[in-house]
Amino acid sequence: MISTDSIRTVVGIIGNVISFGLFLSPLPTYVTIVKKRAVEQFSPIPYLATLLNCMMWIVYGLPIVHPNSVLVLTINGVGFFMEALYLAIFFTFAPRSLRLKIVGILAGELVFVGAVMGGVLGGAHTHDKRTEIVGILCVIFGTAMYASPLSVMIPNGLGALLSAAQLILYCIYYRTTPKDEPKQNLELPQIAPSNDPDSLRSVAIRK
Repeated sequence: MISTDSIRTVVGIIGNVISFGLFLSPLPTYVTIVKKRAVEQFSPIPYLATLLNCMMWIVYGLPIVHPNSVLVLTINGVGFFMEALYLAIFFTFAPRSLRLKIVGILAGELVFVGAVMGGVLGGAHTHDKRTEIVGILCVIFGTAMYASPLSVMIPNGLGALLSAAQLILYCIYYRTTPKDEPKQNLELPQIAPSNDPDSLRSVAIRK
């Protein structure tokens, strides 16, 4: 009879292998960044979100929060190191404005994780309570990590919807818009020839 602990360990190892593959998935992107020495259109948001997710799971796996969480600590420690490496490469080849944005978000994440640790350790005095609080936060930020790539798609999606709305309005009102009437050809006045010498003199004076 297989024990529950053995099943949990096997499932945890399988989950760690899958998570390691997830952490490796941005590698082609960073190879491209290093080769071109530019971040181009790539966004740092997914990697910042993944880094925060790893930090939260590291807090969850600490013995003072959730004992006997070696698998959680190891895979998220590896993930933290890899995401930090990705962000260091991104930071190296990013323009100054984007670097400032990365630094600001990283500072906010570190302050938040520190506040969570302080609040949980100071306000929750049992492992069960600490596990529940940090676990809920981990689920929330894990969801945010998987949704973070949409940060690139959402502006383009809104732009496509707005452009489609403009095209629809154009098609609806195109035939009802009054068109400019064609301009009539202007003809210069013609002076009929005359044999009257007085008229010739008057024409010469007008010129």
